[in-house]
Amino acid sequence: MPSEPPEPSPPKPADPWYRQYVAHPDHGPLPILLLLLTASTGVVDAVSILRLGRVFVANMTGNVVFIGFALAGAPGFSLVASLVALVGFLVGAGLGGTVVTRYGGHRGVLLRNAVAAEAALLLAAALVLLIDGRPYTVAGVDVAVALAAVALGLRNAAVRRLAVPDFTTTVLTMTLTGIAADLRQRNIAVVVRRILAIAAMLVGALIGALLVSHSDPSTGLLLSAVIAVVVAVAAAVVSRRPQDWQRG
Repeated sequence: MPSEPPEPSPPKPADPWYRQYVAHPDHGPLPILLLLLTASTGVVDAVSILRLGRVFVANMTGNVVFIGFALAGAPGFSLVASLVALVGFLVGAGLGGTVVTRYGGHRGVLLRNAVAAEAALLLAAALVLLIDGRPYTVAGVDVAVALAAVALGLRNAAVRRLAVPDFTTTVLTMTLTGIAADLRQRNIAVVVRRILAIAAMLVGALIGALLVSHSDPSTGLLLSAVIAVVVAVAAAVVSRRPQDWQRG
């Protein structure tokens, strides 16, 4: 008699929704770590815009526009401050390129080293403000802006190499475009991912604005430095055991 066919195996339970952020098959825990850095961007840009001379230290598109405003003589915009931020960011991106060249073969190590350097630079920027004291001198503000911009430029270069979709950590223009342009695809996971990136920066900006309104601006920079330290330590921990997502 012919043998009975084997019973079909039960379907595998679907992974919980958060798994794609902490154990993504291609990116491992990078998504959740980059979300934290996105929130940090909101904090540090809130500090720089509201208390350090109306400049961005992360969003260079805004600074290019501000330079145009300053050249036109628009009140409230400093050509020097915007140029300091822009040049600092470019210097940081150049340093980040060196870090990428050396450590780009291991994504976890690359993130660890880049963000550790970011933390040190943000801490230095906060210390400059604390030592300078309020009211801040122009030189003190410019040095703090330069250090913070170098930090964000370095991080941007590393994140660019990591290439995790929708998690650039510093700009959201393409993320917002993707939400609207891809609505017909109805890929809920992608939509949620993009919304989380936007929400992270929004929450960071809110926290940063509250900090500078009720505390010293250096507090916001210190918070961003602490977030960077947390991400660097987490990246070091998850890099101890070889995994597929680590390959650059």
